[in-house]
Amino acid sequence: MKIKYDEFTQDVSVRITKKYSTSFSLGILSLSKHIRPDIYAIYGFVRLADEIVDSFHGFDKAQMLADLKAETIKAIDQKISINPIINSFQKAVNTYQIDWSLIETFMHSMEMDLEDMTYDSELYKEYIMGSAEVVGLMCLKVFVHGDEQMYNDLKSYAQVLGSAFQKVNFLRDLKDDYQILGRTYFPNINMEEFNHTVKLDIEKEIHDEFQQALIGIKKLPKSSKFGVYLAYVYYLSLFKKIQNTSHQEIINKRIRIHNGKKFSLMFKSYMLCKMQWV
Repeated sequence: MKIKYDEFTQDVSVRITKKYSTSFSLGILSLSKHIRPDIYAIYGFVRLADEIVDSFHGFDKAQMLADLKAETIKAIDQKISINPIINSFQKAVNTYQIDWSLIETFMHSMEMDLEDMTYDSELYKEYIMGSAEVVGLMCLKVFVHGDEQMYNDLKSYAQVLGSAFQKVNFLRDLKDDYQILGRTYFPNINMEEFNHTVKLDIEKEIHDEFQQALIGIKKLPKSSKFGVYLAYVYYLSLFKKIQNTSHQEIINKRIRIHNGKKFSLMFKSYMLCKMQWV
């Protein structure tokens, strides 16, 4: 029966999430059980696309990304794929009627990573919209259980949270993006001239987005509030560590939050939610 195959493909998405992200794995585990599979499926799909452009050096990345897109379209239409990750993803897409335009926008940002680009303000916004904001919107579709009014009310908050997460990633990965992949996402910045003032300007932008996103997190259904808040707390903790790190250091090393700290944050976040302070 196909149900066994669907369970297998779901397990693949779970394994990918746990392999690549402790923070998101713990966040998803903190969601209500009935929505976890679909969030794992979304993360597994976007992780696969990201790996194609970031890691599969020596292969035809453009063709692989095009194949992924074509197979995804086919899978959503036919409601099955022999690629486990895509099968898991199409199931979530069809269950929650996730609009193709969100997936298309995401894939466009992945295609942007295949090019040597100099980002101005408009391209920067375009990339963040596709690589992060629409992923937040896909997850929001799951969180609101098809409630279109709630989706529209929370849409802007989901986007700003995704944007904040992505910009923290940009700062965290500054060394690898610049030195290994040859990318600089922040607009109109010469990395040879990256300094404390530039870093402060970027951090101000992220700080404002975190504050705005928290308003929306408090309005989420109980089934998703704690999990999303936990991811928010993890990223906020990482952001604060970056703020306390010099601009010279973040260019030369990747900033991390150790797992012990993450579990401590998880307990504190649970208590705050339990006491309805969030």
